[in-house]
Amino acid sequence: MPKNKNFKKRGGGKAQEGTTLPAPRSKTDDDDNESVTDKWSTQSVLSNDSSWPGSDPPATVDDDSEGATEQENFEDRFSEFLDGLLQKSAKSRVTALQGIQNSLQKKYVAEYLTNRKETVADGVLKCLRKGKGDEQAVAAECLSLLAVQLGSEAQSMFSVALPLLTSIMTDNATNYKARGACATSLATCCLLCCDDLEKIKAVTKALEDIFSLGYGKGENSPSVPPELSWLIAHALSAWCLLLTVAPQYEVQTHINNHLGHLQDLLKNSDVELRMTAGEAIALLYELAREFDEDFEHEDEVTLFELLKQLATDSVKHRAKKDRRQQRSCFRDVQGYVVERENPSEAVKLGKENLLELSSWTQKRQYDTFCHVLMTGMLVHMKANPILRDIFELGAPGLDDYSHTKSLSKAQRTFINAAAFKARTKARAKNRDKRTVTINGF
Repeated sequence: MPKNKNFKKRGGGKAQEGTTLPAPRSKTDDDDNESVTDKWSTQSVLSNDSSWPGSDPPATVDDDSEGATEQENFEDRFSEFLDGLLQKSAKSRVTALQGIQNSLQKKYVAEYLTNRKETVADGVLKCLRKGKGDEQAVAAECLSLLAVQLGSEAQSMFSVALPLLTSIMTDNATNYKARGACATSLATCCLLCCDDLEKIKAVTKALEDIFSLGYGKGENSPSVPPELSWLIAHALSAWCLLLTVAPQYEVQTHINNHLGHLQDLLKNSDVELRMTAGEAIALLYELAREFDEDFEHEDEVTLFELLKQLATDSVKHRAKKDRRQQRSCFRDVQGYVVERENPSEAVKLGKENLLELSSWTQKRQYDTFCHVLMTGMLVHMKANPILRDIFELGAPGLDDYSHTKSLSKAQRTFINAAAFKARTKARAKNRDKRTVTINGF
């Protein structure tokens, strides 16, 4: 290859637009121009404070404009979803409800919703009232999300939604998916935005009437179809969520009425229902031992044996995945009920920040919010003060990783570039030492 071509490829990278190769010149006024140009170039890079971290005005303007644009886009999309709730087509309404659901899951926007909560609630309740099947299910899930976003400010919304949700959940002619979503929504709203004990007791009784349909039914019983087992599992999970905040005298009544019968659900053919029943038994034992450390159930021998079988189940007619999930669940249940070992689960919320779940009460609450928020759980655990208060994480912004959120995009870019440069230098030194060592030997 000719030298001149090779020289062009190696010369300082790609030339910027508008530049030309230097031409031969005489030493006249060009030297002065060159010095001025050099000074101007040096001043533009080194003396301009806006190029470095700490230059708040320009960076803040860029960061604010970026955040404002993102918020405006969110508000525009959300307004379109609200308009979609008025469509005549059921499919279009379901699409709009799913858009609202995804928006509320992925972003904490309580301040934005505060002035629009009546409008949003009215649109969702209309879909819940007039829709069927999937439309009612997604509408009920949106009500749960509004409760998570607004907390006690959604109390008026829940007062209107309570009879409608209860009616759908208890209607045997309604789609099972919609009934299960209403059960979860009722429990979530009672937990977050209801302080009326009588209303909570009524919801608890309605949930009991549903999951008690599985009592007295053995394994592979033809009278319990898979859809009903799924509904029973959701109703039982919702009932357990309400027990986590129930008064002690109410808890004691539920223990006496249901602890023995829950063993029947451990024999159900549905693996999800079996695991939900096992966790419910562990929760009842935990609540009972808070009141009486020496609590014992009258039929513990049979219960302990059943828990042991489920923790070591290897029945071949069950799917391998189901057996693995069941054994993992019931090892924890057996460990607490029989050996009094508290569950231990660590959830990573950010850099060097963990949420320790060390009780069945915390686990039930966390699992419910995971079910409601899905992929947006981490976002809400960082920013939602309602959830942070429930799990005792402190006010938003107190995490070890939160200091980076106060930096602008330009500042974060400079920090990352500096870290990359330091890494490169360190690796270069190590390479030099290695080369010397190899050559020395």
